[in-house]
Amino acid sequence: MRKISNICVILFLFNVHHAASQELVPITKTEVLSKVSEDNISIKISEEEFNQARADYRQTNAVFLPNITASYTGIATTNPLMAFGSKLNQEILTQNDFNPALLNDPSQIENYATKFEIQQPLINLDGIYQRKAAKSKMEAMSLKTERTQDYLVFEVEKAYMQLQLAYKAVAVLEKALKAANDNKKLADNSFKQGYLQRADVLNVEVRVTEVQNQLQTAKSNVQNASNYLSFLMNDENYVVYTPSDELTVATFTVEDKTISENRSDIKAMQLASNAYEAMNKADKMAFLPRLNAFGSYELYDDQIFQGDANGYLIGAQLSWDIFQGSKRFGKEQKSKAEFEKSKLEYKQYVSQSNLELNKAKRAFLDAENKLKLTSLALQQSEESLRIRTNRFKEGLEKTSDLLIAETQYAQKQLEYYQTIFEYNYAQAYLQFLTKE
Repeated sequence: MRKISNICVILFLFNVHHAASQELVPITKTEVLSKVSEDNISIKISEEEFNQARADYRQTNAVFLPNITASYTGIATTNPLMAFGSKLNQEILTQNDFNPALLNDPSQIENYATKFEIQQPLINLDGIYQRKAAKSKMEAMSLKTERTQDYLVFEVEKAYMQLQLAYKAVAVLEKALKAANDNKKLADNSFKQGYLQRADVLNVEVRVTEVQNQLQTAKSNVQNASNYLSFLMNDENYVVYTPSDELTVATFTVEDKTISENRSDIKAMQLASNAYEAMNKADKMAFLPRLNAFGSYELYDDQIFQGDANGYLIGAQLSWDIFQGSKRFGKEQKSKAEFEKSKLEYKQYVSQSNLELNKAKRAFLDAENKLKLTSLALQQSEESLRIRTNRFKEGLEKTSDLLIAETQYAQKQLEYYQTIFEYNYAQAYLQFLTKE
C-alpha cells in the first residue's frame, strides 16, 4: 500500500512539473490564418477532390482526341486458312501454293506482324455532354475548396476568440482567488478575535475551494482551445498558445446583409445541378448514332523484327445501338430524376441559407442588447462588492453577504466576457453567411 502511495506521489509531481514546464507560445490571428491556409488537412482533402474532378474532366478529352495503339504479333500455324492468309500478307504466294494438296495440308508457316491503329471520333454527341458535365463538376469542386477555406477562416476566428475568452476567465478567477484568500485571512483574524463564528470561516474556505476548482477548469479550457488551434494548423506539438491581443468588442453593421447566389457553396450547388442536366442530355443523345474514323498500317514478314510486306486500311463507321432492352430508357429516366432532385436541393439550400441568415441577424441583435445589459450589471456588481468589502473590514457586514457579492462580481465578469465572445462570434458568422 505504501508503494502505491509513493507511485501516486511521483506521478503527481511529474504531472505538476510537466504542466509547469509546458511551453507557452504567443501567436497572432494572422499567423494562425497563414498556417491554416498552408497546412490544414481539410483544405488539402478538398484540393485532392478538385484534382480528382479535374482528372475526370481531362479523361473526356477522348471525345475529340484520337486513340492510337501499336502491337507486335508472332504466330506459327498449320491452319490452312491462316497459313494461306499469312503468305498472302507477306506477299510470298507462288503458283505452287494453289496446289489443292498444299492448300488443304500446308506446312508450318511463321508470321510476324507489326500493326499501328488509329481511331478518331467525329460525331459523339453523348460524349460532348458528358464532357460538359465533368467540367461543371470540376468547377463545383473548385468552389467547394474555396468555401472550405472560407469556413476555416470563420473557424479560426471562433477558435482564436475561444482562446482569448479562456485567458480572460483565468484572469478573472485568479483575481477572485486572490480576493477569496484575502477574505480568508480577514475571517481567520476575526475568528481569533472572537468576531466571527467557525461556520463563517468555513464558508469562506468553501468559497476559496470553489474558485480554485473553477480556475483549474479555466486553465484546462486554455489547453483545449490551444489544442484546437494546433489541430486546425495541423501542428502535432500541441503547445499552449497565448493570444497576442485581448478579447475586445468588434464593430459591425448588420443592415442590408443578404445571401448572395454568388456565394461559393451556392454557386457550387448550381454547377452540380448543371452537371446533372448535362448528364441527362448525354443519356438522351445516346439514342443517336456515332460516327468514327479509323485506320491502320501493317507490316508482315516470316522473320522476327522484319517487315518486307506492308499495307494500310482506312475507313469510317456509323454505329447505332438501336435497342438495348429497357436499359437505356431506364438510365435516361434516372438521370432526369437526379437532375430534378438537384434543382429541388438547390432551392432548399438557398431557402435554408436565408433562414440561417435571419436567425443569425436576430442572434446578433440579441447579443448586442445583452452586451449593454451585462456591461451595466458588471459595473453594479463591482460597486456592490466594493461597498460590502469595506463594510466587512469594519465589521459591519455579514460574511455570507460578502461571499454573495464576491461570487456575483466574478460571475458578472465571466458573463461579460462570454457576451463579448457571443457578440463577436455573431458578427463573424454573419460575415461568413454573406460572403460572396
